[in-house]
Amino acid sequence: MGGSLHGGSKVIMKEGTPERKHESGRPGVEEMDLAVVAGIFFAKPGEEEQLAYALSRYIVLSRMESGCRNIDLVTSVTVKGLFMVWEKWESHDHRQAHFEGDAATAMADGVRDLV
Repeated sequence: MGGSLHGGSKVIMKEGTPERKHESGRPGVEEMDLAVVAGIFFAKPGEEEQLAYALSRYIVLSRMESGCRNIDLVTSVTVKGLFMVWEKWESHDHRQAHFEGDAATAMADGVRDLV
């Protein structure tokens, strides 16, 4: 997924499904199939603090949702205004339910004028 939110600024969403396979034969070790999403956000100049707040709020709310394995916010130290959100969901269904839910919708609306 990807799209323009405002004036040529982009929020880029990429999705993949890495497989973790353990061939050790150890009991209790199983294959894991996760829905992984990477979101890349470029803040408009002067909007970095507001974007950081909006994304931080989104992450706190999203971590409480069913199927959320992990969500992290990363800020670039070399590119001013660059934020990355890394999400791991137990399944594509969990990820889709999240994207259609309140937290994701509110975040998309809330960052529209900041990117």
